[in-house]
Formats: sequence, structure tokens, C-alpha cells
Amino acid sequence: MIPSGFIQDLMTRVDVVEVVGRHVELKKAGINHKGLCPFHGEKTPSFIVSPTRQTYHCFGCGVHGDALSFLTEFVGLGFVEAVQELAQQVGMTVPDDERSVEEQKAHAVRRKEAIALTDLMSQAASHYRQQLKQSPEAVSYLKRRGLTGEVAKQFGIGYSADRWQGLASAFAAYDNPKLEEAGLVIVNDSGTPKERRYDRFRHRIMFPIRSVQGEVIGFGGRVLDAGEPKYLNSPETPVFSKGRELYGLYEARTAIRKAGYALVVEGYMDVVALAQWGMGHAVATLGTACTEDHVRRLLRFTDSIVFSFDGDAAGRKAAARALEACLPHAGDTRSIRFLFLPAEHDPDSFIREHGAPAFEQAVAQAVPLSRQMLTMAGQGCEMDTPEGRARFVHQAHPLWSALPGGALQRQMLQAFARAASLPVQELSTLWSALALAHGAGNAPYSSALRSEGYAAFGPAPSAYGRISTTGVASSLASSPPGASSSGRQRRPSWAERQAMADPMRRGAAPPALRRAPRSPADWVTRLLVLQSDWWGRLSAEDLDMLNRLSAPHALLLAWLERDLEEHGPRPWAALQLALQDSPELSRAWQQLQHPPSDEPDLTWDSLRRALDQLHLDRLQHQQTELAARASHDPLALADYQQVFERWKALKASLAASASDSEA
Repeated sequence: MIPSGFIQDLMTRVDVVEVVGRHVELKKAGINHKGLCPFHGEKTPSFIVSPTRQTYHCFGCGVHGDALSFLTEFVGLGFVEAVQELAQQVGMTVPDDERSVEEQKAHAVRRKEAIALTDLMSQAASHYRQQLKQSPEAVSYLKRRGLTGEVAKQFGIGYSADRWQGLASAFAAYDNPKLEEAGLVIVNDSGTPKERRYDRFRHRIMFPIRSVQGEVIGFGGRVLDAGEPKYLNSPETPVFSKGRELYGLYEARTAIRKAGYALVVEGYMDVVALAQWGMGHAVATLGTACTEDHVRRLLRFTDSIVFSFDGDAAGRKAAARALEACLPHAGDTRSIRFLFLPAEHDPDSFIREHGAPAFEQAVAQAVPLSRQMLTMAGQGCEMDTPEGRARFVHQAHPLWSALPGGALQRQMLQAFARAASLPVQELSTLWSALALAHGAGNAPYSSALRSEGYAAFGPAPSAYGRISTTGVASSLASSPPGASSSGRQRRPSWAERQAMADPMRRGAAPPALRRAPRSPADWVTRLLVLQSDWWGRLSAEDLDMLNRLSAPHALLLAWLERDLEEHGPRPWAALQLALQDSPELSRAWQQLQHPPSDEPDLTWDSLRRALDQLHLDRLQHQQTELAARASHDPLALADYQQVFERWKALKASLAASASDSEA
């Protein structure tokens, strides 16, 4: 946990004018500085930065804050990231009691190396911009595409000359190994020593890829002629990951807030062309499918995302991947839509032929996520036959299960039931039984079924399948569903599944959750709330898995994430008071209470083991689904083998960890 005293000391050393000035053009206005507000579109400056108070304030939209809040609210950094960023700028080290001295030193070395790489990237970007000015061919190409010098400057567009070692004129030491690490230079083992090193990008329009902080972390190159590949991206480096970064996000932040949504397209030229037409809220993935990291990053800036894809088969496939990435984040207050353009158009060509108003109208008519889910589930299904509808139900289940619990998931249950010509309760029963058969805690099975207060759809197993019902049958009340007297797992009978799925129909009392002690989901949730500073140490895979948990875990973790964004890590005493302010959160927290003997150890190792157990269960569920698909999907078998190897390695690691603990 970052001590409050350190943050106070940090804020006395940080200059808000310098921090804001990196992102907003400020001019001296008396004792203050003034500029156009980055949080809303305006033509007359009303955004004031005060060096005496160390704050900023906009008289137009009312936004107010300090250097730390500017990085979290405008740049989109998390609280810990923002603190680390400011500390780095003023030469301070963020205290971290959880890391050893060696780990802190290693982190400092990695940070120093990252800065060295971004400095090289920035130098290369300047070189490419200069080369553009000296190339009539490249300038002519951009003009033919309708780009103005103003937009080219906004995005830092440049040109890489048609020379094998063009960067030799930009760097005094062309043999610097960091140039290879940055992905700017390729080293080949064959040829003469001079011929072994050559530029990765040659004779291409260069698009700098910036982080949300504005650092150049990579490049995308578009060929001028008919050469291949048409687009070439920087390789993965310590500062650049295609699965996390979005082209144009740094430039689009203000426009996204103004438009109220982010538009995700497929290419750099689409982003730049849309900006040319006044639609600066577009971003693009970097030659890879949309990932959950992309979605999570966009949702820091807006609650509404529109994906624009070509109407051909490739576009439909890209939409399917984007849908899968969005489902765990499709909350009740978020809007996710899909725009399919005619097969002969991309956003660039469409807006040129039909104009910006026509494109905006097309966006307004984009397909909502709910309808796209139905379309995706119905692929290859003959809905006028029982067999087709059965296949539809099978394909719909994993999509629906990935949704977080809430009103949207409940409404989609009804929508899928209508499409399959099934009563809602029958579909609920079917999917609940399927969850039982697969081992309920392994995936995001039916948050709605597991949530309190939605007994009409029947309870499904809670995380790890430890749920019992009261008033159904004594045998069910005394042991978890699917457990035999010998302790072995068995598939519940049809009567048991019916009773579990609809106890109200049999006159039973509403189901009561009885969570067994030592549930990994319980442990993870309790440990993270009790030690909220550990949240910053979670990996993207950990966060993805936590997003798939059901109530009460999902409710508490979502609240904790919001609290961290607003306040940073806080001690348990402060979080306890916040929990007491919300009856819903208090009830959720009470559901996780266990006898003192069952309390987890307050150590990172204890949290890590519980997280690994959750990952193990999820991998096991993936194996089950892939095995079911293998009969009609040849690729599923290869995927199954990969998942199995990961599962086996993680299981061995957990066993070794348990042995070490016992020793």
C-alpha cells in the first residue's frame, strides 16, 4: 500500500502546469495558465491551471482536480500507475513493502530500459517526419488520400525512405543493439557485416503509435505502391504489445469524451481519414483481433463503443472476436454496437463517397450487442428445425455465460429462449444442468442463475459448485449437488435438477446459499478487499478471470476496482466504513464470512495460490467445451491440446506449492 505521507510529499514536488502542459497547449494568463479544455470540446479557452493552488479548473464543464487526478481522468491511468508516473518525473521511488530490494532494482532497470527505447522511437519519429518533407512522392500520396498537413502533423505522420540503412543518418551509432530491440533495425546472420543490419521500414508512410501518455512506442508502416505486406507493424517489444495498444487513442481521448463513444476501426488510414472529416474519436487495433485489454482500456474513457467492420467474411470474423472480448465487460450501463459497412467499403472509402453525415447515420443504426449475440449464436443453425434450434442453444450458452450478472444477462436469457422456442424456465433448467455437468465453478456460468434474488430462474452452482438448497429434499440440503454418499461426484438426477432449477414450483422456500469454507473465489475476494494494494500486482489474465466470477464476488470486486480508481489503495478500516454505507455491499461481504479457523493467511502467496486454483478450474472448463466442439471443428482439437498442457503445468505448479507449504 502506498503511504499517504508519500503521496503528500509527491504532490508538493510535482508541478501541475508541467503535467497538464504535456497534453494541453497552455498560455500564460496573469498568475495562471489558460488553454482549451481537454475534457470537452470548446473554441474559447476556459480551462485554467493554477501554479499557486496546483490545480486545474474548467469554467465551461466544471471539471476540477490536481496533477494526480489529471493523469487518472484524462490520460486514463490507474491510481497506482499515475503515482508511479509522477514519481518517475520528479525522481522519487514509490515505496512498495511487498517487493524485495532486488525486485525494486530490477523494476528500476526495466523502467530505465523502457525510457531508452521510447527515446529511440521518438528520435526515429522525428527522422521520419523530416523525410516526409523531402519526399514529393510521399506527400503526393497523402494528398491523394485527402489528408491535410494539419492532420498529418496531429498524428506525427512521416515517411521511411527507400534505403536499406536510412536510419543511419538519424543515429550516430547505427550498430546500437537497442535499435534492434526497438524493432527499428533487423539483423541478418548472412551477408557482409554491413549488409547484416538494415531498416525494418523502407519506402512506407509511417504512423507513430503512441501510448496514452504520448510516448512513441512503435510504428505502423503503409506501403506506397502495390508491395507486400500492405501494412507492417513494429514487433513486440518491452514497451509495445499489439494486444494492449490502440492506434490513435492518445489523439482521440478528448474527441471520445465529446462524441460520447469510441469508434474502433481496422486500419491507420481509417483513423486518420475519419479525423480529417471531423470524427476524431476513432481508434484502430494493430493488425490483431480485438482483445479484452483493448476493451478494458477504452472503457476507461467511455461507456460506449462502436466497432466498424467490413461486411465480408473477414469482417464478420473480426466482429466475432470483438464480441467475445466485450462480453465480460458488457454491463447494464454500457453500450457496445457493431457497424457493418458494405463489402466494397471501409470507413475511409465510405466517408469519401457518402460524406460524414451518412457515416454518422450508419453509426446510429449500428447493431447492438444483444442482436449480434443472437446472430452469432445462430450461425449455421436451421431455426425452423428442432435440430437447428438445439444447436442454437448449444452455441448460445457460452456467449450468455460470459456476460456479467445483471439486467442485460437476464434479458438475454429471455431473448435466447424466444429464439429457441423454449420457455425461459426450461432454458434456465437446461443451462443449469449443463453447468452442473461441467463442474460449475470452472467458468462464468450463469451469474444471473447464481445471484441472490433471482430464484425464479433457479439457482445454479456458485463458484466451485458448493451450493445447497433448502426445502427441496433432505439429501440435497445436506450435501452439494452432484455429490454421492461416498464423496464422489455424480451427475444429479433429472428430478434433482428440476427441483434445483425451480424450487418455487414445488412450494419450496427460496434457495439459500451455503458457501463452503475455503472457496478460492471467497479467498481471493476477501484478500483483495483486506489488502487492496495487491490489486496493482494482478496480471491481465487474473483480471479477466475475476471479471467472470459471479455474485457476490463480482459485486465486491467491481466496487473495489472503482474505489481504487477514485481513491487508490486504502486500509481495511476505510474500506470497512465504505462497505457499511451500502446495504447491498454489506450483504455481499457477509456472504463471504467464515469461522476464524477458515480465514485465509494475509499473504501474497495465499492469494496467488487461490488465483491459480481459479485459473485451473477455468482451464478445465475450456477443455470440456473444446472436447465438445472437436467433432465439428478441426481446430478445436489443437486448441484442446494447448489448453491441456497449460492446465497440466499449472496443476503441477500448484501441487509443488502445496508440498512446499506442508514442508
